[in-house]
Amino acid sequence: MKSRPGKQVLQRADQNSMPMIIKGAITKFLCAVVFFITGILFIVPDSALAHDSAVLSDIKLANTRDDLFAYFKVENAFNEKNTQAVENGISTSFTFYVTLFKTSSSLFDKKITDIKTQATIKYNSMKKEYTVVCQWKDAPALTTKSFDEAKTWMTEIDNLKVVPLDQLVKGDKYQIRIKAELEKVTLPLALHYVFFFVSYWDFETDWYVINFTY
Repeated sequence: MKSRPGKQVLQRADQNSMPMIIKGAITKFLCAVVFFITGILFIVPDSALAHDSAVLSDIKLANTRDDLFAYFKVENAFNEKNTQAVENGISTSFTFYVTLFKTSSSLFDKKITDIKTQATIKYNSMKKEYTVVCQWKDAPALTTKSFDEAKTWMTEIDNLKVVPLDQLVKGDKYQIRIKAELEKVTLPLALHYVFFFVSYWDFETDWYVINFTY
């Protein structure tokens, strides 16, 4: 999915105008350090090793001249149960939490920003198309007849503004925490029997933590 004009994911070292800060590798979150971030640590929860568990991957932070942005993906977000719910026309939302703290040697960290945003999918059986709304995008709803494309829109988070850079202090230490979950829904009475084991299609990832020095 293409990023909005004016904000780019930085994946090549020759893009000097907006250098990449943090890049999570595909396996075991191997970190590449570029530009002004140092001392990075990814904390990978034990449950992330489970094959069928929903996990976050490809976590990146990138900046424009003025702002810090987050990018990440949710793996294993769709399974048989929640796919069945979507195909039955149930509006389904993924909720994403991104929290930035200024860390210190004291017991308490200072919270800089606390973001909660959603991606919502709805299937129209008459038109045979999926509509996806991404709250963090300044754009209209996206529509497609391809479920695979709709799932990509639901699970790939790009250009999520975290904080203006003027709120960060050079040399200070920060921590960003990211989590995703399937928003709990109330099923229509007619579907309660079909989705008796509804808890099996709920998911909530662990918190993923990145420590860095600005």
